[in-house]
Amino acid sequence: MIPRVLIIAGSDSGGGAGIQADIKTVTMLGGHAMTAITAITAQNTVGVQAVHPVPAEMVVAQIDSVLDDLGADAIKIGMIGTPETAEAVAERLSGLDIPIVFDPVMVATSGSTLADAATIAAFEKLMRIASVVTPNLPELDALGGEESVLSHGCHLLAKGGHAEGAYVVDRVLAPNGQEVARLVGKRFDTDDTHGTGCTLASALATGLASGMPIKDAFEQAVRFVRIAILSAPGLGQGHGPIGHTLGWNPFEELEG
Repeated sequence: MIPRVLIIAGSDSGGGAGIQADIKTVTMLGGHAMTAITAITAQNTVGVQAVHPVPAEMVVAQIDSVLDDLGADAIKIGMIGTPETAEAVAERLSGLDIPIVFDPVMVATSGSTLADAATIAAFEKLMRIASVVTPNLPELDALGGEESVLSHGCHLLAKGGHAEGAYVVDRVLAPNGQEVARLVGKRFDTDDTHGTGCTLASALATGLASGMPIKDAFEQAVRFVRIAILSAPGLGQGHGPIGHTLGWNPFEELEG
């Protein structure tokens, strides 16, 4: 059966991140993408102009609709919208025996805020039900650091894109703090990175939905993102979207 991935996240009208990036990623990696939309944003490559949260009960209704009929092999959680939605989603997903990837989205690539302090505080409940949490470095700091995240019993995929230096170091840590995997890649000199975090989390969820061990799913996800960055179509006047559909070939190794 095709891997089924339920995505719980916000919509990006510019198509580079959020639900739009998630659907493209899951599809390109051979999965079937389903959605529960948490917020509608007016967003492009230069910023977020408006956000309209979807009521928590409607988010849960979308989740119920999908799980009651199609089912899911993995779940990816991205932009959550409000603390009420975070709590409702955590309660609804509690007890599910499938991988849950939580990308704790706080700020868009453009710098626009996508989660207030109350919503970030509610992330605690989502981390408790997550199999893997995938923060970038500023998000990891806001969540209290590595030990704080791992104390919830989840794996941690610590993304290194916000660090300095010529190389990007991405790591996966087990709940006990042991490093499961590490990838080091050359940093690309580009501003076209809109949607990389959403894409990585969705790619990871798709790999896990396919039955891959976390190490293999992580390696495929990082490779997919790096190819997509190199394939960016050059759209917009700010941080442009990456090229989800332009350069991916599952039989071709990425050099460098």
